[in-house]
Amino acid sequence: LGASGAVSAVLFAFILVKPWSLIFVFFLPVPAILYGVFFVGYSYWMDRHGRGNTNHSAHLSGAIYGVLFILLMEPQIAGHFLQQLMSPSFG
Repeated sequence: LGASGAVSAVLFAFILVKPWSLIFVFFLPVPAILYGVFFVGYSYWMDRHGRGNTNHSAHLSGAIYGVLFILLMEPQIAGHFLQQLMSPSFG
């Protein structure tokens, strides 16, 4: 699906490992999990409305692939993700 799908896959695999890490969006620090939620919502909304020249379904597919790939390779990441999600530490 191209480079943007691959970047989405890596980003969402990273979010499973460190959900409270800060990602800088236009110089503003945002928790990775929050960015991921907004990213999926925005990509889904834009894909449904079909505006612009961006293949938003590639972003969504890449995100799904990244999550599934890391869960298949390291199934204990699911427990680690839930544990990290329940104990936020920004940084």
